[in-house]
Amino acid sequence: MSVTFADLVERATRLAGDGRRAVLGIAGAPAAGKTTLAQQLVGTLSATGVPVAHVPMDGFHLADVELERLGLRARKGAPDTFDALGYAALLRRLREDADDLVYAPGFERVLEQPIAGVIPVPRSARLIVTEGNYLLVDDPRWAAVRSLLDEAWYVELDAEERRRRLVERHVRFGKPESSAVEWATGTDERNAAVILATRDRADLVVPSGLTRTLGTPPS
Repeated sequence: MSVTFADLVERATRLAGDGRRAVLGIAGAPAAGKTTLAQQLVGTLSATGVPVAHVPMDGFHLADVELERLGLRARKGAPDTFDALGYAALLRRLREDADDLVYAPGFERVLEQPIAGVIPVPRSARLIVTEGNYLLVDDPRWAAVRSLLDEAWYVELDAEERRRRLVERHVRFGKPESSAVEWATGTDERNAAVILATRDRADLVVPSGLTRTLGTPPS
């Protein structure tokens, strides 16, 4: 059965329907369209009166200075270059729904650095939409995340289009084209293989045909 954007909006609306705060996770490989889907979903839900907040995983990138200290700078974007436990702690705090306001970190693409405290999540938000590469990874660092998601979607995009988008994105944010191609077909592709192995842990797969219509995503 095909999945439409309207189907996704209806499904997300149901998650927020009983008044209890719910967390929807959107996973997928780099440049599959996670952020674009999340942004369009949040915009549509907000316009229909659903109190929703968007909290990306990317704010939990380790800063470059810490990656240098750990010897991981060349692998930036791999699972072990994020504060996975910190991300899980934030999701847990959001699910507990005990605070009037929670600040989440964001990620500045131009600087390629995490920025603390830039995403305010008010108590009124009944649905939290979070998206990132590793939401479904089942290892000691990441395993807690899946249990904190009321529902998880996996976004697909055919490999050729995804790599094209990745190269375009890397060039847009300052990499020479040769370096962009090397990164997209090297580090990014190795990370994509890790993410693909988590596909079966999702509640719903958003098909490539739908993600192609959403435009070129920032992540």
